[in-house]
Amino acid sequence: MKKIYCLLFLMVFVACQKKSKHQEVNKMFQSDITLLVEKVAKLKYSVQADSTQAQIQRQFLEAHQSYKKVEMISAYYLPEVSKSINGPAIPEFEENDKVTVRPEGFQVIEEFVFPEYKKESKKELLQELGVLAANLIRLEKVSNSTELTDAHVFDAMRLEVYRIITLGITGFDSPVVLNSLPEATVSLETIEKYYRVYLGDKAVANSKEVLYIVEKGKKYLKTNTNFNAFDRSYFIKEILNPLSKGLFKTQTELGIPFMKEQRGLKVTAQTLFDKDAFDAEAFSGFPDYKTTPEKIALGKKLFNDPVLSGNNTRSCASCHHVSKAFTDGQERAAALDGKSMLQRNTPTLSNIAFQRAFFADSRVSYLEDQAIAVIRNENEMHGSLEKSALAIQKNSDYVRDFEKAFAKGEINEFAIKNALASYIRSLSQYDSKFDAYMQNKTKFTADEKAGFNLFAGKAKCATCHFIPLTNGTVPPGFDRSESEILGVPNQKKKLDGDLGKFVITQAAIHKYSFKTPTIRNIELTAPYMHNGVYKTLEEVVDFYDQGGGLGLGFDLPNQTLPEDKLNLSEKEKQQLIAFMRTLTDNRYLEGRE
Repeated sequence: MKKIYCLLFLMVFVACQKKSKHQEVNKMFQSDITLLVEKVAKLKYSVQADSTQAQIQRQFLEAHQSYKKVEMISAYYLPEVSKSINGPAIPEFEENDKVTVRPEGFQVIEEFVFPEYKKESKKELLQELGVLAANLIRLEKVSNSTELTDAHVFDAMRLEVYRIITLGITGFDSPVVLNSLPEATVSLETIEKYYRVYLGDKAVANSKEVLYIVEKGKKYLKTNTNFNAFDRSYFIKEILNPLSKGLFKTQTELGIPFMKEQRGLKVTAQTLFDKDAFDAEAFSGFPDYKTTPEKIALGKKLFNDPVLSGNNTRSCASCHHVSKAFTDGQERAAALDGKSMLQRNTPTLSNIAFQRAFFADSRVSYLEDQAIAVIRNENEMHGSLEKSALAIQKNSDYVRDFEKAFAKGEINEFAIKNALASYIRSLSQYDSKFDAYMQNKTKFTADEKAGFNLFAGKAKCATCHFIPLTNGTVPPGFDRSESEILGVPNQKKKLDGDLGKFVITQAAIHKYSFKTPTIRNIELTAPYMHNGVYKTLEEVVDFYDQGGGLGLGFDLPNQTLPEDKLNLSEKEKQQLIAFMRTLTDNRYLEGRE
């Protein structure tokens, strides 16, 4: 009898073990938090004890690398706490509360410690370390109540791979010391540690391949330590893309379900660069009103029809030309009166669906609202959707089109703007040489490859124009779109007077702030910047190379673009432009939509 009880106990124990992989991961996570707290305490002690600069800098690097051990789970489950620990060193405006929130965490502390530590800043540094320690206590407390599941762990592992690509090896979260490559090693080690937890119970067909990829990645990082010279192209294509695919395959084999939620980056995407990896519907404010071929056809028809303007002389297509990736080639578009000019350059509509804000000042959040704002603007179309609907209702062709597109067939304000938005969403389909290259379907020239490595490295483009969207929608969640203060000049080489987002929020930190646009199809969308001041890509690259407005000598204390010169050679500038030209979608190269 005793043997039977023992056997039953053993069976129950084994069964419980099989169900508790996520609990084992959680235990590791808690242990890593404890280590992080200790590392930050050591850093604080080093500052208090007036240790040498070298000691303080070393302690900082060790502490930040310890954060990389918890980042995968903390950023996934506790994004707001994680942002307080390792967010950008830039103030943020809370639009709901109308308050400006000062930055805190590792990136703020990094600026005190590097490139050199000055003892006179000791008091401020200790205050920041105190804030960081308090946030780590928050992390400890909140993480104690976090319920992990196997599905969430695998989801978090793949998102961490995407985080390495977009925010890690680009230098986004190590902007001063550029310690991104050693930190990427820690991230890979953490993925490996959690992955191995799931290999104990049964053979996993591709586990050796996954572990080999991780080992290959760690070795590459340890033997290629120069941030500027690092071959990000190779590392993404040969290490990180295969790794995220391998994790996906293992999850499938183990029968661990994928998340059911709808996201900007599809939960079923095996890499960041898969065809159709992004879901335009997930960026829509109206998920119940799906984009359909009928709506797209109707929206295209409305887009090209002047019936939406107040005087029936202007359509959306009047300022958004297909051949120019839906821009108009002008510094600023002509106003409806044909005499004056609009305030800003006409933005591309191609690939804009993958954003969380629209217009240069981010004043609306959905494509439907963008359409209606343009139509109602007295200088752009001066139209009324209510009046347009009445006119359209008299057109039998339109009546049939609306009946095909909408279940009730109603011709009203919502149906018009939803059809227009559906058409614009259909213009967001990546089909460039860059996409084919990342999918291993074509090769880059030496200059194109060097240009990509500059874009994602030395030139720092990808720290604002995030890969692969190349806009300001922040990965890997892609749930908010950022604005930046660049210090763009006007034609007289003075700081342009357009206050940008400040006009909307009245927040001082938003003076001269403009949404980071996509640079997909950039070779077709000249002139550039919100005011069309630059006619060529060469001029744009020179502006960034000089350090933006501060580099030009403007008084702009709230500039978010680093003022340091990039020191790009003429060859590097041309290589950077060569890469940007690979972002042109084939449909424009082939002369079709």
